[in-house]
Amino acid sequence: MPKYRVNDAAVDHAHHLIDARRYVLRSRWGDVQPTAADGTRYLKTHTWDEYGSWHLGLTDGAAADTKRRYAFVFGDYKRIHRMGIISCHYRAAEWGHKEIELAAHELLQYLDDSRR
Repeated sequence: MPKYRVNDAAVDHAHHLIDARRYVLRSRWGDVQPTAADGTRYLKTHTWDEYGSWHLGLTDGAAADTKRRYAFVFGDYKRIHRMGIISCHYRAAEWGHKEIELAAHELLQYLDDSRR
């Protein structure tokens, strides 16, 4: 199983999206989660750093500027999705990636607190 570390740039990006109210509170994540093809289309007009900023995890040992480098997507490349954060939290907890789990939990709390 790959090992992951938290992508600090993605955490910063998520905070900016939340602060700008660029989020979706209710969605069917399975229907809106970006596919590999969506990622490829996004990369045609954006940098690898921009692509990476949508992924909470960095895969240890994966080459830079590859899709394999990034894991735990939390948005649709336009907005952050609450269900995307919950999915990251759940998957990280299920697979034992504690740092990612905690980062997702913090983002979920930040999003929920911003709505009060």
